[in-house]
Amino acid sequence: MTHTTTHTVMIGAPAKVVYDLVADVTTWPYIFGPTVQAEVFERDGSTERLRLHAFANGDVRTWTSRRVLDPANLHISFEQERSAAPVKTMGGEWRIVPIADSATRVDLLHHFTAAQPEAVDVILNAVNNNSDAELAALKRAAEYGDDYDKLVLSFSDSITIHASRKDVYEFLYRSDLWPQRLPHVARLDLTEAVTGVQSMEMDTRSPDGSIHTTHSVRVCTPYDGIVYKQTHTPPIMAAHVGRWTFRDIGDGVEAGIEATSHHTVVIRPEVVPEVLGADGTIERARELIRHALGTNSLTTLRHAKEFAENG
Repeated sequence: MTHTTTHTVMIGAPAKVVYDLVADVTTWPYIFGPTVQAEVFERDGSTERLRLHAFANGDVRTWTSRRVLDPANLHISFEQERSAAPVKTMGGEWRIVPIADSATRVDLLHHFTAAQPEAVDVILNAVNNNSDAELAALKRAAEYGDDYDKLVLSFSDSITIHASRKDVYEFLYRSDLWPQRLPHVARLDLTEAVTGVQSMEMDTRSPDGSIHTTHSVRVCTPYDGIVYKQTHTPPIMAAHVGRWTFRDIGDGVEAGIEATSHHTVVIRPEVVPEVLGADGTIERARELIRHALGTNSLTTLRHAKEFAENG
């Protein structure tokens, strides 16, 4: 039996702005709360194939989808090619409907079948929760308008390591050992119920001695990279996602890798004065976040270099 749902939101922004946010999957991890990772691995004209990791009822699930973009009609249809249990099949459509120049209705439709009848309510709960969260997040992002770009901070830091991908990856993957290996990590609890999907609670020590606790989920692909998303962020951040990547460089005795830490943060503008004081600005928040995250990432990469090169 096929089950259907429809979720709707009104957004105070032009329809084209809303459509573009939905069409660009690279933004989903930091716009949509449930999405951990989204990548296009095949594109043919208006058709794309996606690989996604996202929360469903508190657990991270992975699946592949095929979607068709129709920018002329502001529609995007999608069908899962390989669903994650207990879903048997799932598809749907984003319908972006212009109401006025800066008013848009978004209808998010789903249809699905369950692998077992008793799983229908579980799937419905996940679809309802995720759809509501995604539409609310889409509304916030679209209604920021041109200011949204100022709130999104993306940057990366790289270091050259004359060692194998395997050794560097293992250092980053074994984050349970970071309290013994990294000076800024005071405590770290790690669970990996599903191979390659880690949940991490970490206490980070700041230069002033204060401790900040973060919660993250990580998707680990052996020797290729690690993608992560903070599920509980500091008050000044609406979202924080990142990844560790490797690029082979050099030959012979000069062979090695370029290891890179990537970050994307979305700043909460309404919290900036509370955190930084009445004179706090978005630009100052960007500078402080860039410095804090970049410092910790480079510290981690330098220790990974020492570990991989010298054992």
